[in-house]
Amino acid sequence: MRVRFKVESIDKQVSIYMHGSEFGDPQIKEMMTQELRQRLIEAQAEGRPLRVYCGFDVTAPDIHLGHVIPMRKLRQFQEFGHDVTFLIGTFTTLIGDPSDRDEARSIALKEDIEKNAQTYAEQAFRILDRKKTKIRYNYEWLSKLTFTDVISMASHFTVQQFLVRDRLRNRYEKNDPIWLRELLYPLAQGYDAVTLQADVQIGATEQLFNLMAARRLQEVFGQKPQVCITFPVLVGTDGAQRMSKTTGNYIGITEPPDEIYGKTMSINDDLILPYFELLTDVPDEELAEFCKELEDDAVNPMDLKKRLARELVTQFYDRKAADEAEGNFERVVQKRELPESIPTIRVPESNPDIRRLLVNNGLVPTMSQATRLYKQGAIKVDGVRIANYNPPIKDGSIVQYGKLDYCKLIVPPTLPGTD
Repeated sequence: MRVRFKVESIDKQVSIYMHGSEFGDPQIKEMMTQELRQRLIEAQAEGRPLRVYCGFDVTAPDIHLGHVIPMRKLRQFQEFGHDVTFLIGTFTTLIGDPSDRDEARSIALKEDIEKNAQTYAEQAFRILDRKKTKIRYNYEWLSKLTFTDVISMASHFTVQQFLVRDRLRNRYEKNDPIWLRELLYPLAQGYDAVTLQADVQIGATEQLFNLMAARRLQEVFGQKPQVCITFPVLVGTDGAQRMSKTTGNYIGITEPPDEIYGKTMSINDDLILPYFELLTDVPDEELAEFCKELEDDAVNPMDLKKRLARELVTQFYDRKAADEAEGNFERVVQKRELPESIPTIRVPESNPDIRRLLVNNGLVPTMSQATRLYKQGAIKVDGVRIANYNPPIKDGSIVQYGKLDYCKLIVPPTLPGTD
């Protein structure tokens, strides 16, 4: 039986899929746009959906907004009836992609990768359609390659091709280490496309070399080369570096609504439009109005951030959660009032380490994150930024450990020396 995917217009699909894409080269973008259109025409004639995928290395346990950009694109392909694979890089994470960094990535532990992969697989369905998504793990096929297989694939590339990439070239010129395993990463990612027989691969602009290497390998294996669609890297809440769990400038999609809302309100004004374009379904016409209003100083950037924060919270939760998060933000941040309800912590010892209190009571996930909050000056006791890990406290002290995060301390009278 011939399968027909949902087609209103090939040109409409192309426009939706390529919206927001960035290749760093207008000629490559035009080539990929034309190839995508042709691939859709051919697939329609053959009565089959396109095979589309995006791979995600699992260097941290949670999905953040930076991952959401390609995932939203996968969802758009799903809505038109195409086959979508959410590929988890349980093998490629062991190698480390040099595309996005100026230093070698630390070798990840297999146990951590497996644990992180489980959370990725579940969190993905906050964006993707569970019934229409294939979850695959590339350890399944990459771990079975022989040394002969790797040498055979490597014979189709030169070292010069790899060193032309900015980040590797910069490290080479500075005499910084470039590990041989890093040069194998594009081969591994390329073999993913071969195994999946991909028609389309989605990725970050900085990964374009890897995606193009996959096209070459597909030709070697007798397949038609995939269409590459790449998108810019999302700048984090610090306004400087790419969004990353490591740097702490991320917004996680499973964070509480208040956290997502509050962190969104903290982004730089120049990130408002890119966030809207890459992370929401707000129409282009309305985005153009936002742009003009910002240029003419006809709108308060905070009002646009509130709209953006509502859009994001609604996307990962619902409209009610967005309204409540906005109310909490206005009450706590703008009016400087306490939230309507805050958790209480019973202090078990005198002069406690405030970080350990937060972690042990499940308010902050790890000591490293609690330490990072401390160094950022985000932890306050009774409105005063703490100067050490063991600040003076008393019964009823209010601890703030984020823009919208508070708890109340209960100090038994039997604990001396805490006031």
